Amino acid sequence: MSNFDEQMTRLLRAEEGEVLSEYKDHLGYSTIGVGRLIDRRKGGGITAEESAYLLNNDIQKRLVLLEQKLPWFKSLDDARRGVLLSMSFQMGVEGLLGFKNTLEMIRTGRYESAATGMLNSLWAKQTPQRAKRHAEQMRTGQWVIKAGF
Repeated sequence: MSNFDEQMTRLLRAEEGEVLSEYKDHLGYSTIGVGRLIDRRKGGGITAEESAYLLNNDIQKRLVLLEQKLPWFKSLDDARRGVLLSMSFQMGVEGLLGFKNTLEMIRTGRYESAATGMLNSLWAKQTPQRAKRHAEQMRTGQWVIKAGF
């Protein structure tokens, strides 16, 4: 980073402040970080590259948490690890950990029963299509990705 870049970064952090969550600027527009407008009403947002960067960081952090909370997680095949990771994105790691019986079935390789347990949950009632895809992926060990992606 050049001296100009360093000084400019310091200047803007000092003038704008830095908030690591969404906040409203002095005009009431959604902003994040160091004065980054994200409010669609004013043309704000992030690029696809920025979204990919954030998503990759989130995946890596969540994988570390899941490996800490579920020591057997690493022994699963990729498709089944993917189900648990996706569920943890939707409901948080603590929400996922509430699936005690289902997680025990997964840990012991009873994937058919785990899939049935997933479909018999409140989560499945709230997001039935996602739950069906994830239960099928858990049951088969084959990736099931929503059409168009």
